[in-house]
Amino acid sequence: MTQKITSLFSYLKSLRGEMKKSRFKIWLRAFLFLQFSALFSLYFFRDIGNGYFSWKWVALLFMLFIPVGFLMSLIVPMKADLELRAVTLSLDHVYLFLIWLLVVAKLILGRIPPFTPEADFIMCAILGIMFGRLGGIGLRVRQLKVQHGFIGEQT
Repeated sequence: MTQKITSLFSYLKSLRGEMKKSRFKIWLRAFLFLQFSALFSLYFFRDIGNGYFSWKWVALLFMLFIPVGFLMSLIVPMKADLELRAVTLSLDHVYLFLIWLLVVAKLILGRIPPFTPEADFIMCAILGIMFGRLGGIGLRVRQLKVQHGFIGEQT
């Protein structure tokens, strides 16, 4: 019995190490972005159908917030682990706080009909920030991998 418990703890410890690697974290962020995109698309279809917002504004605001997310990717704690030959990422508290604050603001404003356009604005901001940050993290991880020789530089 104790051997099974020890084996379980060893497995969980190795799984935790695997979860810190950049590949896992990037896929997790991409999955979260797709979930938010799917959920917010339902709201966009409803609000645009009711005349509160337009696809032009969705695209424009999304594009305007991509650079904000890209800049936020610069504060994501990451380092090259030479032993694992992988880049590991840590939790970014600023981003986590910002996204939760925006989500709560969207939920509150979405319940008040006159503030529906503001809720849609916030959804565009969330998606743009998430997308820009994901792209920036991908570029930083690639740069660290090339810098430490984990992968070869391709032109």
